[in-house]
Amino acid sequence: MSKQIKLSAQTRPHVGRSAVNQLKKQGIVPAIIYGAKSQPQPLQVSARDIETLLSHAVGENILVELEISDAGKKANRMALIQEVQHAPLSGKVLHVDFHAINMNETLKASIPVEPSGEATGVKNFGGILEQSLRSLEVECLPKDLPEMIIVDVSALDIGDSIHVKDIKLPNGVIALEDADLTVFLVAAPTVHEETAPAEAPTAPEVIKEKKEEPAAAPEKK
Repeated sequence: MSKQIKLSAQTRPHVGRSAVNQLKKQGIVPAIIYGAKSQPQPLQVSARDIETLLSHAVGENILVELEISDAGKKANRMALIQEVQHAPLSGKVLHVDFHAINMNETLKASIPVEPSGEATGVKNFGGILEQSLRSLEVECLPKDLPEMIIVDVSALDIGDSIHVKDIKLPNGVIALEDADLTVFLVAAPTVHEETAPAEAPTAPEVIKEKKEEPAAAPEKK
């Protein structure tokens, strides 16, 4: 199940580039929350708090309980972090989108899939573990949303595979992908044929014409 994390936020009274620049100088990140049949609401959160939260996240789906302060009043709203914008060079968080959710309504999400263990075909026979599906589209209640789907591949031999229908999902989680889609496959090792080195071409034999030996001089008497 996805971890439920508390995060303090405040309503953002001013929008626009100049207001955003002022927030950055104060170590504050602009944000927005939308969804759950309500109007989008501009927010602001501490840069330190949101960066700490993201650094400890395991998967992409982070369930957050926002404690929103507005003119001295506080209200709690459940949300998923939908999108995070980072500065290209420094990597600092520039903006966060929160998607408000109802804990009693199912939602759809894409969950990362990761292998666990070393496949027999890889360990003993030099096979190659291929992963065809990196994430799985699922439907569930927010409380049942997994951070990641871990699949044990240790029993796979050469030619064996795991399909979507073979994955045991947590209670309350339904896969929306085609059940016959291949997720993992152990392929046979690639055999490289050794090419014999090319023989150097033999130089043609040059046959020289035999020279006639000079006649012997007559013996003196």
